[in-house]
Amino acid sequence: MQLLNTLYVTQPESYLHLDNDTLRIEIERETRLRVPLHHLSAVICFGHVLVSPILMHRLADEGKSLVLLDGRGRFKARLEGAVSGNVLLRIDQHSRLASAEFCVAVAKSCIAGKLKNCRQVLLRGARETGREEDNTTLSATADEFARALARLEHAPDLDVVRGIEGDAAKRYFAALGLIVRPEARAAFTPAGRTRRPPLDRMNALLSFLYALLMNDCRSAVESVGLDPQIGFLHAVRPGRAALALDLMEEFRPLLADRLALTLINRRQVDAEDFDLRPGGAVHLKDHARKAVVVAYQERKQEVLTHPLLDTSMALGLAPFVQARLLARAVRGDAEVYVPFTPK
Repeated sequence: MQLLNTLYVTQPESYLHLDNDTLRIEIERETRLRVPLHHLSAVICFGHVLVSPILMHRLADEGKSLVLLDGRGRFKARLEGAVSGNVLLRIDQHSRLASAEFCVAVAKSCIAGKLKNCRQVLLRGARETGREEDNTTLSATADEFARALARLEHAPDLDVVRGIEGDAAKRYFAALGLIVRPEARAAFTPAGRTRRPPLDRMNALLSFLYALLMNDCRSAVESVGLDPQIGFLHAVRPGRAALALDLMEEFRPLLADRLALTLINRRQVDAEDFDLRPGGAVHLKDHARKAVVVAYQERKQEVLTHPLLDTSMALGLAPFVQARLLARAVRGDAEVYVPFTPK
């Protein structure tokens, strides 16, 4: 499996069109970038970006996604070609939705992966902090996650699974600010998890990263032929890619939370990189979005060892591998779905 590039276009009024086998980007009639199409897996456009119909057709023909987001990273639309994959797999997936036992099993795996990866974020923060008080609090919160994992194992239904996840999330975001360098805590300590709109800088940064991650997870489940709308943990609702959200849970700490903390602690993102709007909404500024996109792409190139397959791979490939494992569980070729939890 090869990790192809995702092209993120953040400059307003950019014009994307096809030039032979190359995607060309013009701004004010000046060519700014050329990218061979065979290097791309998807094109993601933020805000007011123009795309030629000929390029749209070519992307659809080659199975490359075109995703339109607003300037803040919220999903607007997605253009795709014909759906690929085994229709029998989707039939199995739809029938699995009627099995409460299967739904609970997959939900437990997704949340177990999230809790284990969040716990690693907390433990790493405890090791790296230079303050004994912070170390104590982070270690205690990590211990709470260990107890939550024990409770999760015996959860009888989806409501209990979701309750365990919700309680753990509150504890996690209450402690996350302690991993931020001390001089930046006043600006970046989150007041819980807020969205639509985010109400502080940390939540604004996380929401943007989660939007990028969501597109990758949706592409992953579609790449194996699964229906992204039919999830087992997240409730099925019109317009919601529930299965992509299921898969996304275990990757939030790895591809978003840790990256957000790194960007803040290395001063790649500062308090001045955010707009504070009337009413309390907080958004990333244009130049900061570009820096975050570059850092996200670099994070996806980092090589980790898959704990189940015992093979090295780029982190950006992990959602696609996990989608294959999820498909095996849906088909009944595997007893359980095993989440991605690297050390």
